[in-house]
Amino acid sequence: MTSLIHAVELTKYFQVGKKRYLHAVDHVNLDIPEGKTLGVVGESGCGKSTLGRVVLGLLPATSGELYYQGEDLIHGNKKQRKKMQREMQIVFQDPYSSLNPRMSVYELIAEPLVMNHVYGSRRETLQRVQELMEIVGLAERFINSYPHEMDGGRRQRVGIARALALRPRFVVCDEPVSALDVSIQAQILNLLMDMQEELGLTYMFITHDLSVVKHISNEIMVMYLGQCVERAPAEELFQNPLHPYTKALLSAIPVPKLGASLKHNLLRGEVSDPINPEPGCRFAKRCDHCTEACAGKNFQLKELGDRHFVACALYQ
Repeated sequence: MTSLIHAVELTKYFQVGKKRYLHAVDHVNLDIPEGKTLGVVGESGCGKSTLGRVVLGLLPATSGELYYQGEDLIHGNKKQRKKMQREMQIVFQDPYSSLNPRMSVYELIAEPLVMNHVYGSRRETLQRVQELMEIVGLAERFINSYPHEMDGGRRQRVGIARALALRPRFVVCDEPVSALDVSIQAQILNLLMDMQEELGLTYMFITHDLSVVKHISNEIMVMYLGQCVERAPAEELFQNPLHPYTKALLSAIPVPKLGASLKHNLLRGEVSDPINPEPGCRFAKRCDHCTEACAGKNFQLKELGDRHFVACALYQ
């Protein structure tokens, strides 16, 4: 299966002092086949959103390789990158702060069309805006409304319509339902899945909600302090988690059943410092299985089954 997005040793460091660097994304490899969804999960601060922004080119990569349809996104010329980045869009986490409160729904959705000179007349732009509103299930009566006049679900639909305006092929969904009510979450998730089927979209779906990521993803990547610690098809990851951190995440999923016995893998200990981290497993200080073998070297992802990769001393 052809990869739409391919990254090799993708890295992003932020300088926080003299010779001090925060390792936000540290040598991450990924492949996203066309028309599929890669779920990216992990606790807050693990580098999920930074990874999505680096893939889109919103943040420059410190090192590594990144390809879109085989074209180099990091070292390619500016004109090529601009053309490719039109096909790569993002749906932000907060549907209110990501929309300009002074712009109407029409202006918000039409802005990327106008900025890129897609249509030559206002009539054609209006037709495209109405088409996008219909695609995302937003009634035409809201076309002259402002963000503060709509609820969170409708605002997120505006954000999705705006992301679809230039007919992208790849969309980063950065926790697009975390700020919404549960009933609205289901509507937005179903909308994203329907659009993927109808328009052939490819998603990177970033979230901390494992119930959500299982519902929408074909493959799931688990991140911890900037590193990918496990990657597997969605069903395989839930049925057979290998990394101790993945097991702890899965054990924290609430069970909607009265009297259900809950066995949580409680994480104790201190979080490792992400600034100039020492070689070794960054989860070691919180892991019940930690041994001397966990220190001194970084572990590479090792395939232990059909497309099931894990980076842990237990499986080296």
